[in-house]
Amino acid sequence: MNNTPRNISVTLLGKEYVVACPSDAEPDLIKSAAYLDKKMQEIRAGGRIIGAEKVAVMAALNIAYELHSSNKSEQQAVTQRLELMGQLIEQALPDKDSIQVTK
Repeated sequence: MNNTPRNISVTLLGKEYVVACPSDAEPDLIKSAAYLDKKMQEIRAGGRIIGAEKVAVMAALNIAYELHSSNKSEQQAVTQRLELMGQLIEQALPDKDSIQVTK
């Protein structure tokens, strides 16, 4: 994979930004920038927040919250699966009192 940094142009709220990015990460950067622009457009369209800087901060907070919430949900799902696997293992193992140890 080519990891040589390149300058990529992205547009946020109609303003162009040039960002250094490894070549192999370019598609992900473009998708991320499009997602951020969409969130910023939604916040600006709400009309309650004025100024690109404040819109950017609110978009960042919203995206951070989404990420944290999804990670929390994933962690809960993993915990539930581990508990279920533990129960299945307990059921599959013989009762420790019925195991005879021979010397």
